[in-house]
Amino acid sequence: MTVLIPIDTASRHESLISSMEENNSWAFITLEEGKIESCEFYERREDIIEWIDSVIVINDKEYVWPFIEEGVIVLIAPHQKSIDEIIEAFLFKELHDLSV
Repeated sequence: MTVLIPIDTASRHESLISSMEENNSWAFITLEEGKIESCEFYERREDIIEWIDSVIVINDKEYVWPFIEEGVIVLIAPHQKSIDEIIEAFLFKELHDLSV
């Protein structure tokens, strides 16, 4: 499973989720058996060629229609800020689903 998160800096342990308009990087995370297998950083979303299962955004004001049209699940992290907090909430299904 793959997850995409807009973040403020390209560092797994220091980055925080940010608005898609203000993000400096995208964290592309691959999950395997409930754990982070890899975390890659991209400056532009267009550079990601792999399939994206879910995108996690900071609030419901984000422009996510391109993701929804591509069949990507859109989730909101209302309180979680770091990559590890967001992924933990994702695995425990604690994020809000915007695509329904």
